[in-house]
Amino acid sequence: EVRLVEYGGGSVQAGGSLTLSCVASGFTFGGSETGWLRQTPGGECELVARIGYDGTYFDESVKGRFTISQDNAKNTVLLYMTRLKPEDTAKYYCVNEAQTSWVIPGLPCDKRSRDFRYWGQGTQVTVST
Repeated sequence: EVRLVEYGGGSVQAGGSLTLSCVASGFTFGGSETGWLRQTPGGECELVARIGYDGTYFDESVKGRFTISQDNAKNTVLLYMTRLKPEDTAKYYCVNEAQTSWVIPGLPCDKRSRDFRYWGQGTQVTVST
């Protein structure tokens, strides 16, 4: 069975750190692009970070605080989040290989599974003050 499963969500105080894991089953990340989307309480679905053979991308709001890495041996993509802010509170989704576009304005994350080859169910991150 092909699966993407996220781990590591939870509650953390502002300024703290949290690491999210995306584990693939039935396929390998090598040679493909994998990203993290997040659904904020305000309703916007944002592309937080992306990693592929050609490099990485980070949204301006998380540059310097988040980093992304890929461990092909463990078939895992990690999102390291530090200096967390309340604005980072969101449901985070792991997605692989955009079929249309990585970003589609106005469409919530939970309606975007059709835009990717594989997708996870999401994990909630809550940052308190």
